[in-house]
Amino acid sequence: MSAAPARTPRAPRTPRAPHTSRTARIVRRLTLHEIRSLTSIGLWIARRRSGVGPGDVAAPYASAQASTMLIFGVLSVVETVALALIIPWPAVHLALLVLDIYGVIFVLGMHAASVVRPHVATEDGSLRVRYAALIDLHIPADRIASAHVDRRYPTGGVATDGDTLTIPVAGITNVTVRLHTPHPYLRPLGRPAQALTLHLYTDTPAPLATALNPAGRG
Repeated sequence: MSAAPARTPRAPRTPRAPHTSRTARIVRRLTLHEIRSLTSIGLWIARRRSGVGPGDVAAPYASAQASTMLIFGVLSVVETVALALIIPWPAVHLALLVLDIYGVIFVLGMHAASVVRPHVATEDGSLRVRYAALIDLHIPADRIASAHVDRRYPTGGVATDGDTLTIPVAGITNVTVRLHTPHPYLRPLGRPAQALTLHLYTDTPAPLATALNPAGRG
């Protein structure tokens, strides 16, 4: 009786990236957002702006959503007071009070970050695209093909569709920036993406578009 052929040992499997790595990335991004928002409150109180130097053109966008932020803030305060009067259990009351206070700080930080972190056209013609503490995208001048006032009404919030990045405020964008080549950036939760066309909102669309075009810079 012949001996059974020896089995070829299997190559070890390549371990899959643990699911926790994605979770850790999201936690890091959210923590960074919180730190930036809290820092922005201090800058807002001091009436200072982040990343705007001499000769730069700042393009603010916070005023269009200020009323919405105010409503959210007032509702959070009203909810805190109402729950304090309704809930009789101290432990539950304390837990909800902490959550409500965090909600007020979150809204305040979101608004403060929007005020102190505007879009910026730097003196050399590059563009810094920001939205509160969630997005911060640097685009060199030599990658910008054109910029023009272009009013649009997209649905939803910040969105990536293919190579188009849309950052509306109050449901409006009014500046379109086109690039020569796609530019990489990180989405709010840390996923990489790239943009070839950007639709932005600013309170001052014409000055921003002018500052980003070679003729305007000249």
